[in-house]
Formats: sequence, C-alpha cells, structure tokens
Amino acid sequence: MSAWLNLPNFLTIMRIVMIPFFLYYLLSKHPLDRFIALAIFFVASVTDFFDGYLARKWQQESPLGRFLDPLADKALVIATLVIFILLDQAVSLWMVIVIILRDMLVTLMRYLAIRKGAEIRTTRLGKAKTTFQMFSIGAILIILVIRSFHFDIPATYAEGRTQGKKNIEIASTMMIKAFQSFESSEIPKDERNKYFAESVPYFLLLITTLLTIISGLRYLYANWRVLLPPYTAVLRKRPKPVRTA
Repeated sequence: MSAWLNLPNFLTIMRIVMIPFFLYYLLSKHPLDRFIALAIFFVASVTDFFDGYLARKWQQESPLGRFLDPLADKALVIATLVIFILLDQAVSLWMVIVIILRDMLVTLMRYLAIRKGAEIRTTRLGKAKTTFQMFSIGAILIILVIRSFHFDIPATYAEGRTQGKKNIEIASTMMIKAFQSFESSEIPKDERNKYFAESVPYFLLLITTLLTIISGLRYLYANWRVLLPPYTAVLRKRPKPVRTA
C-alpha cells in the first residue's frame, strides 16, 4: 500500500469533503439545518484530533498528511469565518482578514518546509490559539442555532453603525446590559439572552484575533529561516571574518 493511503490521511480528506456540506447547512436559516451544521463541525473537529493521533501512534505520518492536515483546518476555519460575516454583524471584517493572512503565512511556511525537508517548530501559544479559535467557532455556531430556535438575528449592529458607533462600542454596551439585567427582575429572560447573543461572538473573535497576531509573530520568529532561499543556509555556515584593530 502507498505511504499516503492510510486511515489518518483518509480522515483528513473526509474533513475537507465535509466543508461544502457544513457551509450549505450553515447558510440556511432553518434551525434544524444549522443544528446539522453544528454536528458536522463537531465531527470534523473530532477527525482533526484522531487523524494526527493515529498517524503518530501507527507511525503513518507522511508529507501528504503533514500538508493536508493544517490545510483542512485552515479551509474549515476560513470558510466558517467568511460565512460568519454574512450571518452575524458582530464579526468584524478586519478580524477575519487578520486570521486569514496569518493562516496563509503559516500554510506557506509549512509548504516551504516540506519542500526543503526542514522541520517546523510549533509553539504552545500557537496550539492555545488553535484550541481557543475552534472553541470560539463552536460557541458562535451554538449561538446561531439558539437564535434560529428562539429569535431572529437582531439588527443592533446595523443600527449602531448608522449612529457612527464601532462594533466594540456596540458589543460592550450589550455586554453591560446583559450583566445589569441580572440586577433587575423586570427584564425578561429572553431579552437578557439577546444581550449575550449579541455581544459574546464579538468578544470571542476579538480574543481569537489577538491570540492570532501574537502567536503568528511568535511562529514567524521561530521559523523565519524557512522563508529564505536555500543558498542563504550555505552562506551562514561560512566562518565570520575576524575583526582586526
């Protein structure tokens, strides 16, 4: 059997195949369809864990797997974030652009490393960013499902923007109202839930974006040599000239 024909790579490819179905159900406003999208995302996340785990356990790691695994993750995340812009005005465009640019840089560096036979250093901060990012996407998906069942997506952000407010101002106001609602028994529970549903997605993606920037800089610092042409590695091996007085 070819080195790339194994279960870990099959799981990775299946994760890529799931993406169009995930997006199709996510774009639907029907509660059941969005619940199916949430289930597909959960299955994709589980396969993301098992393909890497099985590849290491069965010693079936391959160049194809090392390339496709992060590519599948990036494709799922980028596609989801782009859809979030359409479905939830709390998601700012600049956040998505930052995350996409960082992921494109990491994918490029991984590709160059494979071509050069070099090793890419992963950082704990990068793993923490990935974990929180997937958690944030999952949480926002749950919020979208809840919105579909209980109430329509509010136009709070659209109204706030017409007044010249930025998303962070609108989200902060909604979050403050959400916590203040606990002090008053006159505020209905559904209204309190709306406040949280309007503000939580913004802050989740804001934290994700900040982690993306910091971890991206750390990743670039740890692996910047991968971006250099091959001849620079030869030049660096030459002894430095001795300075004379």
